[in-house]
Amino acid sequence: MNINQYLQGLPCWTELAASDAVAARRFYESLLGWELADIPLPEGAYTMYSFNGQTLGAMYEVTEEMHFIVPGWNLYFAVDDLDAVLNTLQEGGAIIRTGPHQVGEAGRMAMISDLEGASFCLWEAGNHHGAAQFGELNTLCWVELACRQDAEALAFYQKALGWQSRRLDMEGMPYTELEQGNIAFGGVMPMTEEWGDIPSHWMLYFRVEDCDQIAAKAQELGGEICVPPTEIDGVGRFAVITDPQGAVFSVITLSDPV
Repeated sequence: MNINQYLQGLPCWTELAASDAVAARRFYESLLGWELADIPLPEGAYTMYSFNGQTLGAMYEVTEEMHFIVPGWNLYFAVDDLDAVLNTLQEGGAIIRTGPHQVGEAGRMAMISDLEGASFCLWEAGNHHGAAQFGELNTLCWVELACRQDAEALAFYQKALGWQSRRLDMEGMPYTELEQGNIAFGGVMPMTEEWGDIPSHWMLYFRVEDCDQIAAKAQELGGEICVPPTEIDGVGRFAVITDPQGAVFSVITLSDPV
């Protein structure tokens, strides 16, 4: 899906905060075939990643001054009015970790922690709306919130971002699918005792042609497999991977890609 403008509440950008940007570049370039281009900044390079010439997201190196940022993948949701959404989120118990601040003429952003501490970002577009594609090969195709109080989390996000939702039964596990403007883009799943002390988090899924092949290649490149390639009936085959920098993400081969 090519996108020229995002509805409020849709995931619109992904960003990797890496402890070693050079190593991160090598890993993802080899694994997913991303094309990388540096944008020099006073505090260091901001690297845009693309696939087939379509800009998808960015990565950068975490410096000592960025002590408030934990290395890993960050997810941005589009908003029409950043200040209004931030007010609603704060009233609901969110913590603003950084921002809001202007990013040149591109737009305005803020980083937030939700009720259980899961981190996400908001983006009010200026002349940069976000990723050029969603759901295509080697691009973001799904986002998923894993949390312990799923009903409370859903109400928190819906009040600010206006998501529609529907309850599903995924092989005996309750799961809430998220939609905006008739676009299914993600889900919310409850974390059981089996998750141990893993904190609540947003998981990013990148669509790939062969999940098993990508998982094997990730290991060859120094990554680790958290969840081996696993079939989800009627959905596809996915795996959870930790890159050599410790950033966690998922890949999925869809059974019936649209």
